Amino acid sequence: MTDRRLWSYKEIAAHIRVQPDTVRSYRKHGLLPPPDLVENGKPFWYADTIRGWVARRPGNRSTRKDD
Repeated sequence: MTDRRLWSYKEIAAHIRVQPDTVRSYRKHGLLPPPDLVENGKPFWYADTIRGWVARRPGNRSTRKDD
């Protein structure tokens, strides 16, 4: 099943346990995938887009047994 909820910087930051400004910096430096939707100049990503990005990013901690 596809997760079509839209996430802003705040939700992405909570998901990867960083501050929203860190996520903004990732985007500024081209580390985030392109937004799935832009409304009134604000970018949003589908939850599945971000989960895929997290799984592919270097240093991802998904293999840790305590997470």
